[in-house]
Amino acid sequence: MILILKNSAKKQEIDLFIEEIKSKGLGVHVSKGVDQTILGLLGDTSKLDPQDFLVNDVVENVERVSAPYKLASRSFHPENTVVVVGEGQSGVIPCPVGDKKIVPVIAGPCAVESEEQFMQAAIAVKKAGARLLRGGAYKPRTSPYSFQGLGPEGIKILEKAKKETSLPICTELMSVSQLKYFENVDLIQVGARNFQNYDLLKELGKTGKPVLLKRGLCGTIQELLMSAEYIISNGNDKVILCERGIRTYDNYTRNCLDVSAVPYLHKVSHLPVVIDPSHACGIRWMVPILAQSAVAVGADGLEIEVHCNPEKAVSDASQQLTPEQFGQMCDKLSKYAAVEGKTL
Repeated sequence: MILILKNSAKKQEIDLFIEEIKSKGLGVHVSKGVDQTILGLLGDTSKLDPQDFLVNDVVENVERVSAPYKLASRSFHPENTVVVVGEGQSGVIPCPVGDKKIVPVIAGPCAVESEEQFMQAAIAVKKAGARLLRGGAYKPRTSPYSFQGLGPEGIKILEKAKKETSLPICTELMSVSQLKYFENVDLIQVGARNFQNYDLLKELGKTGKPVLLKRGLCGTIQELLMSAEYIISNGNDKVILCERGIRTYDNYTRNCLDVSAVPYLHKVSHLPVVIDPSHACGIRWMVPILAQSAVAVGADGLEIEVHCNPEKAVSDASQQLTPEQFGQMCDKLSKYAAVEGKTL
């Protein structure tokens, strides 16, 4: 249930009203927009009568919210959320995600393989227009015999790249036990295999750090939003949703990119939405084309895998662009974005 307050309501009146609601055992989420203030009631509101709230002088209207995801819904938070990654850090260029004038690109190798390999890629993608660096320090692999990542050493390399390029860094967290190494990571990625790891999501809610939450391999839109709800309900509203393709009955691509997820998520949620075309298709030549579609449907950003020597990559070699291909893609995307009044 949401309570839309009158513009004439004074702060003291609102504060007293909120305390009154909390005394009934309900939680209250306050959303202050440009034109109105909305109170979202958390808890069992099924037996509450809207008329009981309308009698209060500060209340303009009362609406029931049918969606199970409350805090992630646009009803609770009408204004778009902009997540600023790398904010407040000396020597780091902050990157807003969700700003309708910018389509930031998160780029870098699938895995951090060595300091030389990652630094070379980091410098190249920054030159081409990337605003965030990505690289896997921990790698969830289907086979236990495949490269699993450098772990803490990989994160140290990411930190060096951040210092060298002044760009924020993004890497994947696989378990709560790894959180102690992520203090200097600016954007924590939750991969498709972990998007319903609720213990992990709860802990991320306590960190206050920006989170890039990927849709599961067979995850529905509602399941993605419910996972976001776990993070937000534990105190962290800095959540970025990521569409990275889902499994279907066909296998001509690695996954099937659901571009329709972007406008739908924008309709029902206030959270920014980015697209990862690299994992969606798994085919190098197709990545730039899908990136164009992402810009066309209004994605708030892109995550692209780039490697200086893809053929020798220890993971996902077939989907990683070369720096030259990435630069060409960014040049073309800049023109697409400009048509919509945006920049990369």
